[in-house]
Amino acid sequence: MIIRYCIYTFLVLAIASCNRHAAGKTKQTTVTTDGYTLVWADEFNSNGKPDTANWSYERGFVRNEELQWYQPENAFCENGTLVIEARKEQKPNPRYQAGANDWRRKRETIEYTSSCLITAGKRQWLYGRFEMRARIDIRSGLWPAWWTLGVNKPWPGNGEIDIMEYYRGKLLANIACLGGNRKAEWYSNTFNIDSLGGKKWADAFHVWRMDWTEEYIALYCDEQLLNKVNLDALVNKDGSNFNPFKQPHYMLLDLALGGMNGGDPSSTPFPNRFEVDYVRVYQKK
Repeated sequence: MIIRYCIYTFLVLAIASCNRHAAGKTKQTTVTTDGYTLVWADEFNSNGKPDTANWSYERGFVRNEELQWYQPENAFCENGTLVIEARKEQKPNPRYQAGANDWRRKRETIEYTSSCLITAGKRQWLYGRFEMRARIDIRSGLWPAWWTLGVNKPWPGNGEIDIMEYYRGKLLANIACLGGNRKAEWYSNTFNIDSLGGKKWADAFHVWRMDWTEEYIALYCDEQLLNKVNLDALVNKDGSNFNPFKQPHYMLLDLALGGMNGGDPSSTPFPNRFEVDYVRVYQKK
């Protein structure tokens, strides 16, 4: 009888948890009131691996001297949510070379793993409304992001849009093109996470949005405007007159650790998660 009651209680709590998540999920709109039409979405409703028609993966140590080794195993769908899970696990670095100067090869051991999902070569878009409903962990050393890169030119000349980025207590909304010094020219706004509500804010799902038109890029969280930049300001400053935001972009979803910006994760418990309810793209006909 006690076992039966425990099983019943577990099922009730599990169903309630699923219902709470479902209640927060915004119903998919085919056409918005201001004339955008849904052209692509991933709702992550099938348990298991993410849809390979939409996503591939970065692998290994990739950028910013970050601590995590990217691998597909850390990304999976459950209960209508994409989970990108950062884990503390030790394994040999298969690309290690004794005496190497490259930070990717001189690390003998992998200390952390995570995933970065990308739509490159599968899905790309020029202009539109991009929406993501997600929950991020704000503990020390974690660096979740949802961002886009242009399909042509090397970085930063291809253009970068950080629709959602978080590290070291800050929520960021960034746009970058190539500056006159041949480095990234950033147009950024930063928000202290404590001013948004701190842990209570982070415990909830939030909706990030980008409106990208021929005139401007505007970035939002929960309908609050975070950053807006006119496209005229975003021409690469190398004399080419190339505007990286007048070309298609692909998107990336990742949970990075440490590195040049992410902070110190050594006191943070693992595993931890970046959870994505849905990603949707709308365009005007």
